[in-house]
Amino acid sequence: MGGGKLYKSRDKKICGVCGGIAEFFRLDPTFVRMIYLVLSVVYGSGILVYIIAAVIMDNKPDYIE
Repeated sequence: MGGGKLYKSRDKKICGVCGGIAEFFRLDPTFVRMIYLVLSVVYGSGILVYIIAAVIMDNKPDYIE
């Protein structure tokens, strides 16, 4: 399922949250961004969730484990 620990991605448009989720689940980042956009428009709380995730998630380390 996942690719280890959930990190913010270096492939980022704003803060790297959607890119990090895409890397974790091994999906296309554009697909995750589109799903996030649709859910944000429909449910309206997506911006708050994105800000919280951007604060909580760690940046991806520079080294490879």
